[in-house]
Amino acid sequence: MDIIIAAFLLIFLVGIIALFGALKFVPQGYNWTVERFGRYTRTLTPGPHVINPFFDRIGRKMNMMETVLDVPQQEVITRDNAMVSCDAIVFIQVIDAVQAAYEVNNLLNAITNLSLTNIRTVVGSMDLDQVLSNRDEINARLLTTIDAATLPWGVKVTRIEIKDLTPPADITEAMARQMKAERLKRAEILTAEGEKQSAILKAEGQKQSQILQAEGRREAAFRDAEAREREAEAEAKATAMVSEAISKGDVNAINYFLGQAYVAAFEKLATSPQQRTVIIPAEFSSILGTIEGIRGLTDSAKATNTPSKPASGGQTGAGPWTTS
Repeated sequence: MDIIIAAFLLIFLVGIIALFGALKFVPQGYNWTVERFGRYTRTLTPGPHVINPFFDRIGRKMNMMETVLDVPQQEVITRDNAMVSCDAIVFIQVIDAVQAAYEVNNLLNAITNLSLTNIRTVVGSMDLDQVLSNRDEINARLLTTIDAATLPWGVKVTRIEIKDLTPPADITEAMARQMKAERLKRAEILTAEGEKQSAILKAEGQKQSQILQAEGRREAAFRDAEAREREAEAEAKATAMVSEAISKGDVNAINYFLGQAYVAAFEKLATSPQQRTVIIPAEFSSILGTIEGIRGLTDSAKATNTPSKPASGGQTGAGPWTTS
């Protein structure tokens, strides 16, 4: 009886062990391979699965999520013999668990070494200035090369990024001096451009000022000429009227012009700032006679214009003028 109980307990224990060995739960983001007697048979996707616990076993547990692989720093010689320290990060994703498990041994180590060699190849084929300024081009070339190499391994390289590119200290110092000289050059160019624009604007301003002044002088000359023309026309009309009066036998017309000349000369003599003593000429009576003639001419003109009124006898006096 004890033997039967022991056998029953042994069978129960083996069943429990077999049940736990046969029931497998694959987590999300992983694929497990199943091997029977060391040979691949199938792939377990995320979720519960049952396998034969006596003949099958779990081979490789492959991570199907995107993984970041850090490529260590290394010294690379560029095409112009400059030493550059560079490192990178590689983003990979397993797309075929079977190939990633059985086509290559130590997948991550293989991709790391592949990245190191290709970085040396790509950076070594470029000059230092190209390496420092064309990082996107380096990333694109590395991505194309490494992705094509890892495709038989069931791995997709999604992107590659160069983290750091560090030239030697002496080259860094030379680059700093070059950058400073370039900035000074740009500053001098901008200063020269500013001075050029300032000179151009000043010249334009002077040009406009001279043009406006010339236009002003032209307008003033035009107005002066017009005034002289009007004055000449008035003088011509006056002369014509006097000539007409003379032709009719009126002698007072001549006295009109002579009186104007006498009065203007005497006014200039009397109002001169340097002249403190006014000398009246001896023949001042002739001046009075001239003025009297002008008055008679004026009275005749009034009498002609107004014939209905009786002509008033003119005074013989000279108004404000007095004789001694």
